[in-house]
Amino acid sequence: MNKVKNNHLVSICYQVTDKSNGEILDSNNDRENPLTFLMGKNQVIEGLEKAIIDKEIGSKFNAEIEPKDAYGIRNPEFLQEIPKNQFSGIELIKGMTLYGQSEDGQNAQVIVKEIGEDSVIVDYNHPLAGKTLLFEVEIISSKEPSEQEILELTSHSCGCGHSGGGCCGGHHKEHSDGCGCHS
Repeated sequence: MNKVKNNHLVSICYQVTDKSNGEILDSNNDRENPLTFLMGKNQVIEGLEKAIIDKEIGSKFNAEIEPKDAYGIRNPEFLQEIPKNQFSGIELIKGMTLYGQSEDGQNAQVIVKEIGEDSVIVDYNHPLAGKTLLFEVEIISSKEPSEQEILELTSHSCGCGHSGGGCCGGHHKEHSDGCGCHS
C-alpha cells in the first residue's frame, strides 16, 4: 500500500473532539468531499501532520494532539483592554466573537471576555488554544499533486473547507487570526 509522504496531496475524513469535555468540535466524514491538503505545507495543524505522515492509505486511527502541536498554549498577553467607545454600534455580549484588523493590518478574531463600564477585555488567543484535541482519522488518498492542484491549494489560506472553527486548518501557534475557513 501507498503511504502518506511530505508534499503529497492528502485527503482525509475526520472527527475532532475536545478532550476536556468530549465536545465534538468539527468533523468531515463525507468520503465524496474529504478534507484535502498539501502535506508538510502547514495547511493543517502540526500535530495532525505528525499523526498522518507515513500512515497507509485506507488506515483509520486515533490521535491525541497536545496544545503545543495544535493551536498553542493560552497566552495571557493576548488579552487586551480596549475602550468601549471603539465598539459603537455593536451590541456586545460576553463570549461573542468579533472580526477586524490588528494594528499591523492582519485579520484578527477576538472573543469578548469582559464588558466593563468604560472598557472591554478581548482575547486574541485562538478559541482552541490550550485544548488537547482528539482526532479520529481515515486516510482516503495520498498522491503526488499536479501543478494545478498545488496552485489551487496554495492560493488559499488553508486546505480546509469544512471547519467551522478553523480546527483542522492553519498552523497558528503564535497568532490567533484563524484560518479563514467556513462551512
